[in-house]
Amino acid sequence: MSPLTQHYAALSRRHFFRRGGIAAAALSSLLGGPARGHENEPSADLSRSALSGGEGAKEYLHVPPRASRVIYLFQSGGPSQLDLLDPKPNLAQRAGEEVPESIYPSERKTTMSSAQASFPTAPSMFRFPRCGQSGLPISELLPETGRLADRLCVINSMHTTAINHDPAITMLLTGSQIPGRPSAGSWIHYALGAETEQLPAFVALSSRGSGRAGQPLYDRLWGSGFLPSVYQGVKFRNQGAPVLDIYDPPGVPPAARQTMLRTLAQLNERKYEQWGDEEINTRIAQYELAGRMQASVPELLDFTQETAATLQAYGPDVQRQGSYAYNCLLARRLAERGVRFIQLFHQGWDQHNALPKQIRQQAKDTDGPTAALLRDLQSRGMLDDTLVVWGGEFGRTVYCQGKLTPENYGRDHHGHCFSVWMAGGGVRGGMRYGRTDEYSVNVVEDGMEPHDLNATILHILGIDHQRLTYPFQGRDFRLTDVHGRIIHDILS
Repeated sequence: MSPLTQHYAALSRRHFFRRGGIAAAALSSLLGGPARGHENEPSADLSRSALSGGEGAKEYLHVPPRASRVIYLFQSGGPSQLDLLDPKPNLAQRAGEEVPESIYPSERKTTMSSAQASFPTAPSMFRFPRCGQSGLPISELLPETGRLADRLCVINSMHTTAINHDPAITMLLTGSQIPGRPSAGSWIHYALGAETEQLPAFVALSSRGSGRAGQPLYDRLWGSGFLPSVYQGVKFRNQGAPVLDIYDPPGVPPAARQTMLRTLAQLNERKYEQWGDEEINTRIAQYELAGRMQASVPELLDFTQETAATLQAYGPDVQRQGSYAYNCLLARRLAERGVRFIQLFHQGWDQHNALPKQIRQQAKDTDGPTAALLRDLQSRGMLDDTLVVWGGEFGRTVYCQGKLTPENYGRDHHGHCFSVWMAGGGVRGGMRYGRTDEYSVNVVEDGMEPHDLNATILHILGIDHQRLTYPFQGRDFRLTDVHGRIIHDILS
């Protein structure tokens, strides 16, 4: 719909909002009462489209969904597939040898390492025990994850054309290396609506590895792009108040707060009547949600309701706000309260040097809480309808960046193959999908690119990725652009 057509359509709806629907809905929701317009008309819920899917969401559902929510454990920085999920034991015999030019051509090396005089093969120094009845090889760095191998689908054949962090992470989460597109969580919220009125449908969380700042995370990674802003993810901060202004200002009595909100709703209604801008409705809906969150968020963050056994399972950092363990438990609590898409970002995997030392600490920070989250979901009967995804934006090189020693090596960025895993939500457990060459440089079987991953995630949620579109600047856009295929082989 063109902006002019959209404006005229909005004007045609003003008669409803003039009859008190918009202000009554926002205010009565904030004050805990029923949201009613004219006594003979239905409730005027300003979050209608966001809560019910509104915009014809049922048109996007093409198969019964296997899952109703997603928890995406994004490991920002590029975890080394060679040291975690894609073992190459034969490389031990080639330690220190030059990686053949035929395997890794010069033009594919980044400027951070292309000037090196030598590109020695750096085999992983970590063992890969066979785990579970399925015998999946998972690094000794991830012992707790390994104990859940029979629930995991390890994908070793992910690949991307992006070679730097920001384009690569933007590609995975928005379907384009160029900023400006809606994030995956926003697309899913737009298609399916929300399951709860008390919390956002899409929440982003962040944490940092021990002693490492990591790559920056930009708001667009959970942004709505050109979708209406009501579908934008809400970032919970990792220190201080989780959401700014979630608590009433000191010294402001509730009655004064309610008067202010009532007046604000009336002013916004008048502005909508004047301009017919749907973003004004979005603003009111967000104020409405913020009012509900003032009651729901403190309860959400109250971990005293958890058993001692649960807290112990997530590890000693679970009570520290902003830690990975804290966010994993918070993700489970968000999921059971109806949040549709939960995105955890854990920074610190960009290990160009001193990789053995750094990856040990990253694994220690994340392995236990990740496994605890999976077990927690399973024990509550939630894993079957929750899709959990673990992975970063790309992998690492087989050649050593910097000086190779028996105790130390570094790895540069590598986009031509990397590993992720999925669990729950109708995904087959105890399997590996895809295969790389003997150096873990190129995919040789069942390649999977970001559009395929996103198409498969949408399919698991019951969404046809080819039909989930939004008109913008003269064309229909979608999360998977003009690509994407569903990987049926990994589905149960």
